[in-house]
Amino acid sequence: MDLLEFKQKVLPAKHKLYRLASFLLQNREEAEDVLQDVFLKLWTNKEKLNACNSIEAFAMRVTKNLCLDRLKAKKSKLMVDVADVELSSGAETPYQHYELTDSVSKVQDLLALLPEQQRLILHLRDVEGYTFEEMEQITNLTVNNMRVILSRARKSVRDGYLKLENYEAR
Repeated sequence: MDLLEFKQKVLPAKHKLYRLASFLLQNREEAEDVLQDVFLKLWTNKEKLNACNSIEAFAMRVTKNLCLDRLKAKKSKLMVDVADVELSSGAETPYQHYELTDSVSKVQDLLALLPEQQRLILHLRDVEGYTFEEMEQITNLTVNNMRVILSRARKSVRDGYLKLENYEAR
């Protein structure tokens, strides 16, 4: 694989890799460092990339593993950062804006409570839009196992949110 082929096959996944690293590490600078490490690792092993079914899925797996290595080294907890999500559409009232911000905050807190594996599967499927087959290559989990994990994660967030909303309504 030469430089041009590497740029065509690997670099288009740059934004997805960065989002995954940023999601897992909760630190932009560390996510950028991991992304550089991923590209360096892929470039040094560029001859082996042709054997991969999906270079993007392999790159996602490398990114995930490097992020998890960093997290284990720091022994820090993961949190989902949805604070950068644009909330205003221009047509909402200040009350609606506050309600939406409050809802996002509640969901963010609920996501932070999920086990690491559930957060990862939920992120890959619902945020990044990967198919189960692609996720299978990234996580080494079976499709059925991921479906169960995803279902449990969604149910946990949904039930927690409804419980918070019902509790606060009283």
